[in-house]
Amino acid sequence: MKKTFKVENLDCAHCAALIEEGVQKISGVQHASLNFIAQRLVVEAEEDDFPAIIKNIKKTVKKIEPDCSIEF
Repeated sequence: MKKTFKVENLDCAHCAALIEEGVQKISGVQHASLNFIAQRLVVEAEEDDFPAIIKNIKKTVKKIEPDCSIEF
């Protein structure tokens, strides 16, 4: 299942690439893509895995870009 999330306060494409790479490493994530221009994160995973994945996405984003937030 694919889910799309809105990203806010993402300042640079480099940080977007680091976040995308970090999200792809999260257990259960089959594919992740972050579009810096559209400010959208698309995550593909099994639906049952999303609660744990969302927690880990929040941690990953705050570690890389503390001012950035993702609307779930």
